[in-house]
Amino acid sequence: MSTDPSPSNADLSNWRTAPFSRWAFHNIRAILPVADIESAPGSAWTLPSSLVSFDDFSVRLPKGGTLDLDGFLKATATDGLLILQDGRIVFEMYDGGTDRDTPHILMSATKSITGLMAGILAGRGELDVDAEVTRYVPEVAATAYRGATIRQLLDMRAGVVFDGAGLQAYADAAGWEPVAPRTTPNLHDFFETMRAQAIPHGGTFSYVSANTDLLGWAIERATGRSFASLVSTLLWKPMGASGEAFITLDRKGAPRCTGGFCATLRDVARLGQLVLSGGRRGSHTIIPEGWLDDIRHNGDAQAWRDGQWRDSFAAISRNMHYRSGWYVINDQPQLMFAMGIHGQNLFVDTSNDIVIAKVSSWAQPVDGQAIWLTHQAVAEFTRHLKETG
Repeated sequence: MSTDPSPSNADLSNWRTAPFSRWAFHNIRAILPVADIESAPGSAWTLPSSLVSFDDFSVRLPKGGTLDLDGFLKATATDGLLILQDGRIVFEMYDGGTDRDTPHILMSATKSITGLMAGILAGRGELDVDAEVTRYVPEVAATAYRGATIRQLLDMRAGVVFDGAGLQAYADAAGWEPVAPRTTPNLHDFFETMRAQAIPHGGTFSYVSANTDLLGWAIERATGRSFASLVSTLLWKPMGASGEAFITLDRKGAPRCTGGFCATLRDVARLGQLVLSGGRRGSHTIIPEGWLDDIRHNGDAQAWRDGQWRDSFAAISRNMHYRSGWYVINDQPQLMFAMGIHGQNLFVDTSNDIVIAKVSSWAQPVDGQAIWLTHQAVAEFTRHLKETG
């Protein structure tokens, strides 16, 4: 097979594999079915530009040596990087065929958007996050999700453990890879018939992507509306998103609320600015400020310390929690971030009024060195911007 990462060679079988992924990650429409999320280009949140030079940027490598800015961007397969300070663009770059009008898949950073939608709906009285998921999706009453609450889905504390066969069944249902001919596995059927081990809910942090897809189903049931229309009406348009956006669908039209959101980098940065601004655009509240305060302050640090990824993030921080789809580093300054495989990130630093949005196409889904370098770079960008004022 040719290794040319061109449209003619990227398909459902290889779109998450290098070198095809670099083209596919910003051409998802050509690979997967999607639902459009309408934006509001006529009332876009203006992002004025005040560019800053990062000539002295330097991050150290784990085994010695340093990288300048160009070296960091290449080492972390960056497709786009945008930095806001005080609501102004201070740095913006694109590579690999991506530009300011290109929607890029956000992978599991989608979970953070789903978490914000849960907060918006909770604030409207349309979703009870303390309710058991079976209140909205009774089809899972005979599965390991019985007794789990919406809050536990949001915080990755549902007591559901998949074995290899269960993970494969979930992957087949999501529609992101080929399946046997004449079969139509889909997320709703998967959740109704899933076989997974049940352990007590509300325990330590345990990352299960299926939790957020089930949350998406509960959101649609609670509101009687599609996830895409809810995001458009309650978040994307009011926020002033201006570019193309959509979410991938399974074979029967269910949204991939755990990883399928695609948006332009500028709109991802606008979302970060909205979070930084306490959920408000001007005088209009879009995300309840109390929901954002809850994300920042009410995650269970012990659940993280005893959880699945404690050691993986030890080199970055041991003082963390996970809440409503967001990771929070509780060092000074506190840092909220969304994270997806292959290098998708949105960082929000409220103390320094900085937002950093980064989309990438790492060859590996999880690259420990690239994660570490990215966090080193965030600290370096912050240092530089504080010093230059």
